[in-house]
Amino acid sequence: MTSIAELSASFSAVRCELKGKVGYLILNRPEVHNAFDEVMISEMTQAINAFAHESDCALMVLKSDGKHFSAGADLNWMRKQAAMDFDANLKDARELANLMDTLDRFPKPSIALVNGAAYGGALGLICCCDIAISSHKASFCLSEVKLGLIPAVISPYVVRAMGPRQSRRYMLTAERFDASMALALGVVHEIADDLDAAAAPIIQNLLSGSPQALGWCKSLIARLQSGVIDEHTRDYTSERIARIRVSAEGQEGLNAFFDKRSPAWVNDTGSKD
Repeated sequence: MTSIAELSASFSAVRCELKGKVGYLILNRPEVHNAFDEVMISEMTQAINAFAHESDCALMVLKSDGKHFSAGADLNWMRKQAAMDFDANLKDARELANLMDTLDRFPKPSIALVNGAAYGGALGLICCCDIAISSHKASFCLSEVKLGLIPAVISPYVVRAMGPRQSRRYMLTAERFDASMALALGVVHEIADDLDAAAAPIIQNLLSGSPQALGWCKSLIARLQSGVIDEHTRDYTSERIARIRVSAEGQEGLNAFFDKRSPAWVNDTGSKD
């Protein structure tokens, strides 16, 4: 099986690193403000899948090299798209849709650290992550309509984060908004000058949680996001809690609590009480 380091060495548009239990996926095209094209999309998808299957990886941080998180779509890639027929454009769009879905369904916690510009498709990446922190100088824009386009592939994730009312404004006007507005809109959770320092306590909190429980929480939230509460919802949630109570990690967590000791997964990460 290819290691994370070997996979990263084969990439040109991103880097991936495993430091302790934390996987880092780093956009690495600072010369074009980390604009993405078909190569970056493919490499990101491969890296996310690799971290998903890496047993030593407990969570993933998405960040970027350079001054900007991502300027959105690469201009040369957009020129190629303009010359493609419908079938080729559909294939291209499905690759981006697959990236967003892969990130959104990543079975472990994910954190986006956003610096500088985050335009177009970059907002999709941010909204697919579980937690997002931006710098005070970050700026955001859903600029597609100014190009005669729409933010179609990223729209399910952006609308879920911002809500349909705010999405109407910012998708239709294509106006830029700052970090404070991104916080108010639910695009990011926190604003900080030092992104890595702000992420550190969040990472420690995530590492203190049961890996199984973290993954099950994500699938639980995804299942319940429609807001419907009915007999099927009650049956599903009852089955989930009963099943995790009798699981190995559930038993370990409960026994550790009653024994007044750290559970095994905390000891594995080197975290302290």
